Amino acid sequence: MKGLLSKKVPLMIGLDIGTRFIKAVVIEKKKDEYTVHSAVCEPIHKEAFAEREIKDFEAVSLALRKVQKSLRTKLKDVVIGVSGSSVISKIVYMNPGQTDFELESQIEIEADSLIPYPLEEVYLDFEELGPSNTHVGKVNILLSAAHKDIVDSRLTLVREIPFEPRVVDVEGYALGNAISHFYDKSYSGQICCINLGASALQVSVVKDNEVLYSKEHNFGMNMLLQDISMMHMMEKQDVEKGLIDGSLSDSWKTDTLPIFLANCQQQINRAIQMYTTTTHSPPPEKMLLTGGGACIPELVSALDKELDMEVSAFNPFKNIAIGKNINTELVNSLAPQFCIAAGLATRSFSPWHM
Repeated sequence: MKGLLSKKVPLMIGLDIGTRFIKAVVIEKKKDEYTVHSAVCEPIHKEAFAEREIKDFEAVSLALRKVQKSLRTKLKDVVIGVSGSSVISKIVYMNPGQTDFELESQIEIEADSLIPYPLEEVYLDFEELGPSNTHVGKVNILLSAAHKDIVDSRLTLVREIPFEPRVVDVEGYALGNAISHFYDKSYSGQICCINLGASALQVSVVKDNEVLYSKEHNFGMNMLLQDISMMHMMEKQDVEKGLIDGSLSDSWKTDTLPIFLANCQQQINRAIQMYTTTTHSPPPEKMLLTGGGACIPELVSALDKELDMEVSAFNPFKNIAIGKNINTELVNSLAPQFCIAAGLATRSFSPWHM
């Protein structure tokens, strides 16, 4: 992984391989202006994942090939993200003024005690973040580790398309990058981003363009899809399509949504409590909802009423130019799902770190 993260390269595709959809985004930056040149979202038509690990490579590969065709670009370089229980990020504290070689030696010692896997089974990377506010005379070092299996499986898949993976990022930090680049820069408080995907609820807290906290919880939209599917005797794919395009019968809002909403609210409150306890910080006042859950207006508005903070869906493309060959209406309707992909795409014009 170190070799993939060691230098800056030209424009790259942000490629978010989710458990239900694959999203790809190409964003160009000129001075302080951004333009989305491509944005593609393709479903994975089978249950291809088990606990964030790829089990059906053929199904994922087929979706990736559709993504490549729909992108209509000659670009091959991609940024991919990883997440899950086998991906770990921690802040460690080191003496300032050390060379990368000296830091690397110490990082390996620290990692041996922090990571629950043998070091030969993981990729390690680190980034110096600056002086520590809590440890006098030390600097904060972001240590990231990912099990080789979860990284290598994705590298193999994307190279077969063929794409060329240049950067491997952590999805929680990709969310932070999307907020730092595309959210209202006049807001100076803490922002809590909740990415509510098919199988995971990812939390990323950002302030002053810095990710203060990132964690993933096992809860997602699959629960709602399964409940509606059983209640209305429909295929899960049809339920998913109906939720996105608004064609589903309104009865789900009374017979299924309240139970899911209560569970979702409980999970988010637990996640926020874990953040405040771990970091000794006050709760954020603003929450941005991303992922598939953010594409359902009824869920967003209900959470806004129930949670003790302002909740809104985050459209990373809201204030940036959209290329002429893009279906603007379609992309805006699915925009919250593109947040991780957009954050990955920013690695084309921002320092490489995890």
